[in-house]
Order: sequence, then structure tokens, then C-alpha cells
Amino acid sequence: MVSERGLEVLRVIVQDYVASREPVGSKSIVERHAFGVSAATIRNDMALLEDEELIAAPHTSSGRVPTDKGYRVFVDHLADLRPLSSGQRQAIETFVGQSVDLDDVLARTVRLLSQLTHQVALVQYPSLASSKVRHIELVPLTATRLMTVFITDSGRVEQRLIDSSDVLDDAFLADLRTKLNAGLAGLGLSDAAAKLATFSDQFPLERLQLVGRVTASLVEQVMANRQDRLLMAGAANLARTEDDFSGSIYPVLEAIEEQVTLLRLFGEMELEHSGSGVAVSIGKENANFGLGQTSVLTSGYSSSGGSVARLGVLGPTRMDYSNNMAAVRAVARYLSRLLGEE
Repeated sequence: MVSERGLEVLRVIVQDYVASREPVGSKSIVERHAFGVSAATIRNDMALLEDEELIAAPHTSSGRVPTDKGYRVFVDHLADLRPLSSGQRQAIETFVGQSVDLDDVLARTVRLLSQLTHQVALVQYPSLASSKVRHIELVPLTATRLMTVFITDSGRVEQRLIDSSDVLDDAFLADLRTKLNAGLAGLGLSDAAAKLATFSDQFPLERLQLVGRVTASLVEQVMANRQDRLLMAGAANLARTEDDFSGSIYPVLEAIEEQVTLLRLFGEMELEHSGSGVAVSIGKENANFGLGQTSVLTSGYSSSGGSVARLGVLGPTRMDYSNNMAAVRAVARYLSRLLGEE
């Protein structure tokens, strides 16, 4: 059993190692932190931490570094989620608040989160499989070119261009737009796709070519919305921390390119949500996903349609958990508020 002082020793080892990347010894702990005990006493505490496999010696006669298990204890019991500075909060509101649509919101969010944490940032599009059709718009661009706009209740907007062999008829487009919205608005995506398959049956033969092209375009847009997607930013941050990975960093880079793998990891972490509002998966806990030398921090956010998705960061196990968890939580909360206002 680790004593309270032993846990405090673990806390400072994690914090000092994250800050310096240098193994931490008992002498430096006594010099840097006010424990009020001798270096010999700290060495005894460190020996007990090593027995519990919370710290380890990377080299003979060196200081100690946290293990995956040590980081886990730190995150679960010792991490102090410092609130973001007023400047950081203002940056979130200013940068993300300038977005013009959902795509822009999420692109700005993932870039900002990467800058706040200096890690790879990830954001999942809202759970689109449960989305509903909010509105369909048909916008004539030229006499023979049309843009279809498909909008879901989660705020997702899909656009496609269609070329017509005939000159577009404004009155007919208005009628088609009205019928599409009357028939599809409020439907789930699966039901909308099924209805579009027979939609052209209600139009005369001379209109079938255009109606067929419009419905085919909308089916593509529906299917695009049914696929879970991730946005990522800050992959270059991994290269800056390459020394934190044993061997080559390329397996990690390859793993994060697989969106299906990352979405599965996000899904599993939903079951492990902590009281902080941030779920953390550390080192070996990610081995099944090819990410055994990384830590992943995620939190959920809700969209205007009520669906929940996740955002987070990925980086080496030697990361500033307190700051990164606070940033992930703050950005997720702001994103929920922003999307909820739409």
C-alpha cells in the first residue's frame, strides 16, 4: 500500500518528468519540493512506488520515470485540472465562434485544440446515423446548372452540383423543392434514402431525367452523412516528441491514419468516463489499436440535433495530463454550447 506521501512523491515525479523528460531522482525531489524529509526517506518512498510498478528506472543508477500504471494512478487520483487562463478561454470563444457552419466549426476546433495542447487533436462528427433531415434546398447557378443543399438537424451541410441537359424551370424547381421538403423533412437518414428511391414516381415522364439526377445526388448526400468521420490536426506534434517513443514513430502515424480504428477506440472510451468529464486511455490500454505508446484523452460534446460525439487529443504517455484534460473539457463544453445555440 502506498502512503499519502508516497502518492505525493509520485505526483512530483510525473510532473517533473513531463516538464524535463529527465528521470527524476530523490535529490532533485528534495531540492525542488518541500517535503520536509531527507533524501533517504524519499528514496524509501520511491522504492515502494517501484515495488508497486508505478515508477521504473530506465537505466542503472538513474532516476525514475512513471510507468503506464503510474500515469494511470496520477490521472485517476492526483491530476489537478487547472482552469484555463482567461486568454485561453478567450481564444476558444473568438477562434471557434467565428465559424460559419458545422464543417468550419469542427475544423477550427481541432486546430485550436492542437495548439492548446501541443498534441494531435481529433474531433468526431456528430453521430450522423441518428440524424434527421432538416431542410433541402435547390439553388440554380446557371441556366443548366443546379446545386443541391442537404442539411441535417445536427448542422451538417452537404452540397452537390448537377448539370441539366435542359434549361432549368424556376417554377418546377420550386415545386420540386416543396415536395422534397414535405416528404423528407424530419425523417431519419435511412428512411430518407428509402423514400428518395421511389420519389421520382410522382412526376411526369418529361421531368424524370432531372428529378432522377436530383434524387441520386441527394442519396449520395444522405449516405455521406451516415458515415462516421473524424477530423485531425497537429500530427506534426508527434514528430516533435519523437524521443518519447521507443523505436520508430511510423507505426503510430500509420495507426492514427485509420479512422475506423480511432472511432473504435473512442467508442470503448465512452464506457470509461471519469468524474472529470474526460476519459483517458494510457499506454498499454491502447495496445489493441496499435497505439500502445500513446495516451488518448477524450470528452463528449452534443450537437443541435441532440446527438453526442467526441473530441480529444492523442500523444505520447509523457504529456501534461492536467493541462490537456482541462483543455479537452473546456473545448468540448464550449462546442456543446455553440452548437446548441444553432
